[in-house]
Amino acid sequence: MLARSILSVAVCGLLLSPLLPATNAAKEEDSSAGKQAEKQFAVELDPETFDAAIAGGNVFVKFFAPWCGHCKRLQPLWEQLAEIMNVDEPKVIIAKVDCTKHQTLCATHQVTGYPTLRLFKLGEQESVKFKGTRDLPAITDFINQELNTPAEADLGEAKREEVENPNLGKVVDLTEDTFAKHVSSGNHFVKFFAPWCSHCQRLAPTWEELAKELVKEPGVTISKIDCTQFRSICQDFEVKGYPTLLWIEDGKKIEKYSGTRDLTTLKSYVEKMVGVPLEKTEDNVVEGEAATKEAAADEDAAKKSASPQQLSGEAEFDEAIAEGVVFIKFYAPWCGHCQKLQPTWEQLATEAYQAQSGVKIAKVDCTAPENKQVCIDQQVEGYPTLFLYKNGQRQNEYEGSRSLPELQAYLKKFLGHDEL
Repeated sequence: MLARSILSVAVCGLLLSPLLPATNAAKEEDSSAGKQAEKQFAVELDPETFDAAIAGGNVFVKFFAPWCGHCKRLQPLWEQLAEIMNVDEPKVIIAKVDCTKHQTLCATHQVTGYPTLRLFKLGEQESVKFKGTRDLPAITDFINQELNTPAEADLGEAKREEVENPNLGKVVDLTEDTFAKHVSSGNHFVKFFAPWCSHCQRLAPTWEELAKELVKEPGVTISKIDCTQFRSICQDFEVKGYPTLLWIEDGKKIEKYSGTRDLTTLKSYVEKMVGVPLEKTEDNVVEGEAATKEAAADEDAAKKSASPQQLSGEAEFDEAIAEGVVFIKFYAPWCGHCQKLQPTWEQLATEAYQAQSGVKIAKVDCTAPENKQVCIDQQVEGYPTLFLYKNGQRQNEYEGSRSLPELQAYLKKFLGHDEL
């Protein structure tokens, strides 16, 4: 606590004492003040000096890009912090790495956005990513908590949990009104879903359990948003299927999660993204291994059956339509009407699969070279074109409404009974 008090006094002294002299100097000579503002206190590291620096003591590193607006706003504060901390026998060295010059070094330390702030503690292999607000009190509090005794750190963590993340242990249900503010700062793992989606329904209890497991990790929130109610948000984030799981930092999409959807794998992913190992229990590991195998098998089967079949080439097309009822969408990726139809087509495929009707829902990309002759032979003259095939025979082009109920009603005529 003494270190924290000393640091607080130093911060206050730095913030308050220079105010009048700096103001007077600015009035007397602007150029002199400009030179003073440009003075650099943070240690600039490169691949040759980085390892030696973190091997010699605690180092707090700002990974940045010169063109980044957030980095520019943080720059004066970072130099101010360096002026405080970079003294004789420092508790921590304040440093920086230009990722436009040292891309490999930044990639090694999982830098996916700018600025990324990581604390490298002496003797520890894993760094700790700073996830709080980028102001001097929050950053100095973070340094003190991480470098103090374990007992003090535990107390600081409990306090931080209360202040920073009131949503610990639960899934935050987002709306069009709350989404932007919620994800504007910090780390967020967001599920974009549709209530009718069977994959979303299977994931729901695991998603709730993930939020409970992260109760000791205040640096991330687990959220969800219903794309059938809040389409504009989902369109902004280019959501094209359900569920889509995105990792968002400070309002920016970092990446789309593509792993299996069991609890253990999802937790491991969060660990990787926040840089903090989460608590594991033997039961969780055993349960997770079983769930991984089950989820992988389930997901493979679902991908093959519950989504529209993507047909490619004449041979595959002929084989697909040879037997049974096949409803095919001929499309072009750039076509606005095709894009609008896509979620309905996905839903039609899902419900046809769930109903075990035997009907196949498929699609053909007419812009692909291997499909050019197929689309010519099938007399596709515009996009999207919808043709139904029964035992290899093409029916008249579907020209009705492209709503789900109308498409289902059309299919029922060829099935001969109510299976959808």
